[in-house]
Amino acid sequence: MQSQDIKPQVPQDNPIVENKELSIWEALIPVLALVMMLAYNVYLYGGDALNGSNQFILLLGGAVAAIVGFFNKVTFGQMIEEVSENIKSTAGALLILLMVGALAGTWLISGIIPTMIYYGLQVLNPTIFLAACVIICAIISVATGSSWTTSATVGIALIGIANALGVHLGMAAGAILSGAYFGDKISPLSDTTNLAPAMAGTDLFTHIRYMLYTTMPTLIVTIIVFIVLGLNIETHGTADTESILTALKSSINVSPWLFAVPLLVIVLIIKKTPPLVALLAGTLLGGLAALIFQPHVVASIGGGTSLNFTTGYKGLMDAITVDTEIPTDNEALKGLFASGGMASMLGTVWLILCAMVFGGIMDAIGALATISKALLKLFHTTFGLFASTVASCLALNLTASDQYLAIVVPGKMYAQAYKDKGLAPENLSRTLEDSGTVTSVLVPWNTCGAYHSGVLGVDTLHYAGYAIFNWLSPFMTLIFAAFRIKIRQLATTK
Repeated sequence: MQSQDIKPQVPQDNPIVENKELSIWEALIPVLALVMMLAYNVYLYGGDALNGSNQFILLLGGAVAAIVGFFNKVTFGQMIEEVSENIKSTAGALLILLMVGALAGTWLISGIIPTMIYYGLQVLNPTIFLAACVIICAIISVATGSSWTTSATVGIALIGIANALGVHLGMAAGAILSGAYFGDKISPLSDTTNLAPAMAGTDLFTHIRYMLYTTMPTLIVTIIVFIVLGLNIETHGTADTESILTALKSSINVSPWLFAVPLLVIVLIIKKTPPLVALLAGTLLGGLAALIFQPHVVASIGGGTSLNFTTGYKGLMDAITVDTEIPTDNEALKGLFASGGMASMLGTVWLILCAMVFGGIMDAIGALATISKALLKLFHTTFGLFASTVASCLALNLTASDQYLAIVVPGKMYAQAYKDKGLAPENLSRTLEDSGTVTSVLVPWNTCGAYHSGVLGVDTLHYAGYAIFNWLSPFMTLIFAAFRIKIRQLATTK
């Protein structure tokens, strides 16, 4: 399978740990403890909870799971081994997060992001902006097969435009992710689009065609909702757009040639270049563009008045690694003209590592398998089977903190149950995508939620309600199941 998404390694062949001595109530103890601790922590710290306290809460949740494991004959070594495998699977994502921070830094000082904002302000206005975000990101994500790449490239620019237009950043991020996850779910280049049919036992293009029945109505409803929101949006930045455009041109050299860098990165991703290589290329090309188009900016960041080797090196290195900003007297641009480099991603890296500790221990003690099997036993009708699958995927995204496990575990657990009901495997693969793939970004401590929140600079809880495509998809698949719309039966052979 050729993966185009810049995410952790797919744990497709990892066995699911089962523990027959673990009861469902014991399996739920760490989950309930985690939810209660996180709820109190978010209540107490609000938006600052991700600065470190939530990370420690995830470790405490892991400790509760470990205690349950000790009482059920799971050794400390087994737990550490599973945690190690979990963290190993995210190594690629952690490196990519750091590289995204580096790319954002060089794309800022080179003028790439400001240029995107400059032209975007002239084309997009608040009325059409949100719907345009969905459509633009849907096109890019279908082409690349990657919600992560979409978020890290056009997503960053669109957030900047939203900020300049005075559009609520939670709304903008929700629209960006709605479009980004359309492609993540439907593109044949996406790893999850390949993983779901592999788990269910169907082929890729049958899976994609069958997904269109639920995915297209969900996308259409999403676009309509954002059109309505756009017509009623209240902004504070539209009246000052002209002064922002003037300030942009006075601070940087605006040039359409700068679009060549992001276009090249997208082409590299489409051509199946490893994401780390593509992002490194984008970072280096952004640095080169900064030296060519914005020498005065590089020199200023490097602590000098003119560009030379020392100021150029220091300016680029600071942009890649730490907090930098383009000097400007316009207050509206100060937030847009700042980047945190690789250092800005360290909090997200920290969150993912702690989430993998909790998910790894939950898997090691057999809690993930126990919860899924218990959900399967709750339902006996066809609709109940679909509902159980959706519930399992949601539960795994909450507890395992990983999108892939939310596809792999229910996929392995439910494949035989769908056959027993006489249902074609594409029913299962579609439901896995409708509930496992797209909801991962709604969970703050899930790898996907942590990644997109870090890249876009918008707290997960602020955009979750506006990520309409993502939370509507599970409901759409349940509506189809309830009314038996496009529920394909197994072909019978004589």
